[in-house]
Amino acid sequence: MTHTAVDVIRAKRDGHRLSDAQVDWVVDAYTRGLVADEQMSALAMAIYLNGMDDAETARWTRAMVRSGEKLELDVDRPAVDKHSTGGVGDKITLPLAPLVAACGAAVPQLSGRGLGHTGGTLDKLESIPGWRARLSVAEVTAQLRDVGAVVCAATEGLAPADRKLYALRDVTGTVESVPLIASSIMSKKIAEGADALVLDVKVGSGAFMKDEARARELARALVSIGVEHGLRVSALLTDMSVPLGRAVGNAVEVAESVDVLRGGGPADVVELTLALAAEMLAHAGIGVDPAAVLASGAAYETWARMIRAQGGDPDAPLPVGKHKHVVEAPEDGVLVSLDAYAVGVAAWRLGAGRARKEDPVQAGAGVLCLAKPGDRVAKGQPLLELRTDTPDAVPGALAALRGGYAVGDTAPVGRPLVIDTVRG
Repeated sequence: MTHTAVDVIRAKRDGHRLSDAQVDWVVDAYTRGLVADEQMSALAMAIYLNGMDDAETARWTRAMVRSGEKLELDVDRPAVDKHSTGGVGDKITLPLAPLVAACGAAVPQLSGRGLGHTGGTLDKLESIPGWRARLSVAEVTAQLRDVGAVVCAATEGLAPADRKLYALRDVTGTVESVPLIASSIMSKKIAEGADALVLDVKVGSGAFMKDEARARELARALVSIGVEHGLRVSALLTDMSVPLGRAVGNAVEVAESVDVLRGGGPADVVELTLALAAEMLAHAGIGVDPAAVLASGAAYETWARMIRAQGGDPDAPLPVGKHKHVVEAPEDGVLVSLDAYAVGVAAWRLGAGRARKEDPVQAGAGVLCLAKPGDRVAKGQPLLELRTDTPDAVPGALAALRGGYAVGDTAPVGRPLVIDTVRG
């Protein structure tokens, strides 16, 4: 059967379900340059407006996976991966990957870079002297066999259709489409070759999904695609109204992650790390208590081996921003709120994030949250510490924080960190 881009666009514009053949053809043709950007832009908008059903979304995902290579992980452990939809202070991959590996699984974590107010795992790890993000498929496999965990950049051959479409969605106002978000995430994860996947779907001001209903819709779509492709998969809905942990940035988040691996660290980071680890190990069929492994020090040893395997020095001092500015409590009372989005934007403006993919980041820039909601504070007590190599960035960061925190008389009602779990 012969297809044309216009026929496919019209079908979705008029609210019809795209056939498997139409999906396969248009994704392949776009990847090869036979469908123009303006035509795919029109189709993306039609999908944004009219949606796709579960089977249609799963087929779209399959077509994007087939647009490139799929990693064949030849390892002697069950392979299980984790993906987060992104948030402020979300450094969980750093302690989680070595912890789950220390429990006996293989963790192939292909990660990305930060854009806007959400940080990127690769940017954080690159603050470690010598650490490198780009590995060959052979190096990934060898490290999984030897160490059990790898965190690196995706190879160019994985889901190239998604890479093209992702850039197009960013400039055409179609980013928020749940089917396109879900297929983008899952195409890359399926191409990684893991047998199981746990998704961390953030909800709140610092997350991509601001309200719980939309986050649930995305979680359900992600799990549905995974089940359709034969994965053992589940999704945790987790709170992102407040920054995760006390460090937001690059090197500062690495330092906090190392604290967790050494048996310390903020309670919320430990809680979420253990919750995700338990879910991953259940999918892998490994009956080990991750809390006991974390307490034993084995996860830290795996972390050090993982960093060394990628050229990094786990014992080297981490970069620290040359300029510091402290934000003080305006009055006595209780810290009632600390908005994740405001803190994320402040860290971004200090140099921890980027506005465009090609922008550099500062390893030592970021924000330390010296108090969290519910803490009692005194007037003049430090609430936040801003760090940067460019002092001129401080006024912009302070502007982002204006209205982003409040001190009052009554402690806020606590919200659970893990809101719910969605399973197939």
